[in-house]
Amino acid sequence: MAIEYLKRGKPEADRAEDDAKVAEIVGATLKQIETEGDVAVRALANKFDGYDRGSYRLSDAEIKDIIAKVSPREMEDIRFAQEQVRNFAKAQRDSMLDIELETLPGVILGHKNIPVQSVGCYVPGGKFPMVASAHMSVATASVAGVPRIVACTPPFEGEPNPGVIAAMHLGGAHEIYVLGGIQAVGAMALGTETIDPVHLLVGPGNAFVAEAKRQLFGRVGIDLFAGPTETMVIADETVDAELCATDLLGQAEHGYNSPAVLVTNSRMLAEETLTEINRILTILPTAGTASVSWADYGEVILCDSYDEMLAVADDIASEHVQVMTDRDDWFLEHMTCYGALFLGPRTNVANGDKVIGTNHTLPTKKAGRYTGGLWVGKFLKTHSYQKILTDEAATTVGEYGSRLCMLEGFVGHAEQCNIRVRRFGGINVPYGEGAPYRDTTK
Repeated sequence: MAIEYLKRGKPEADRAEDDAKVAEIVGATLKQIETEGDVAVRALANKFDGYDRGSYRLSDAEIKDIIAKVSPREMEDIRFAQEQVRNFAKAQRDSMLDIELETLPGVILGHKNIPVQSVGCYVPGGKFPMVASAHMSVATASVAGVPRIVACTPPFEGEPNPGVIAAMHLGGAHEIYVLGGIQAVGAMALGTETIDPVHLLVGPGNAFVAEAKRQLFGRVGIDLFAGPTETMVIADETVDAELCATDLLGQAEHGYNSPAVLVTNSRMLAEETLTEINRILTILPTAGTASVSWADYGEVILCDSYDEMLAVADDIASEHVQVMTDRDDWFLEHMTCYGALFLGPRTNVANGDKVIGTNHTLPTKKAGRYTGGLWVGKFLKTHSYQKILTDEAATTVGEYGSRLCMLEGFVGHAEQCNIRVRRFGGINVPYGEGAPYRDTTK
């Protein structure tokens, strides 16, 4: 049986047209920020967020006053979530070892894992205050040892959101700015009169934030292309339609362009899930958003076999993949392209988003084919080093190096090797010639 779509989303051509419009707006806005600095940032903050203040950076006193608005229960929840994120990030960091080894007598090679020296963490919050995003970026950067952590978030309902600011502060942010959208990302990457530029941008955001990061990549590093939330449910007859529909709509409420896809080999489950989605949308408080996402980006794909389900899932490479089948570990073993897996009916994407400890900043738009999500290693740079300790090693490596340089026609390169052969091996090598051949296999 061929793969059957019981429901399709917006055609790819229409999605590409939307992306092109976003790219044009972002390009012009970044140019404005680069040329006008703080003036442009203030104008954009007023235009898009209706927010103006003397300095967009929060003072220590302001941070203290804002955090005081967070209830004890909420603070306990934030601390618990950050503890889970930190614990997992620390375990990941401990797995990244500096190494040094002697590859030949007298030849030492190694690498060191060095923290990025400054990072800009974007925490979405204009529509929903994304408290958890502060854990994922700020706290993880702190575990990595980044010495300067800048955090930006838009105002929520006209003022800094206390929960988000508390999470940023507890996570270890050194500078906190109440800025959103392109102006936040652009200011952190390009710098202004009052904001020093950073070396790396991380964090999720809407289509405009994702496109801004894409256009800024190269001038600064980025974590990944984290665009609108994507979710996929892979399910068979072992689960029911209510569970599938809930997991699909639970992510579709993120925004108006959040793809949600059901992949199943059960026609009954597919049809019942469609019915259940319609029912839930009549009672879901965020249906105004989720219904648009589902109408334009929701899909239901009926497959003939588990192998076919696997192939479809890997081709789509969704950000979040909820697997609820009679062979969840089989999908874990065989899937290769995704952001993160959520295995079994007891877990769910919201756990990963908010509290369980894995990072929720994940690849979208098929980027899962070539990268994983944000993790502590993204805040570290692995740098190699070399040293030669003996004259004999310098001579041996120099001779090989000289000949290989001449093989490529690089005379100057060869002379770098030759001068070592002359000085440390006592062997005369005329300028511009390869080092003499010695049979090192005997």
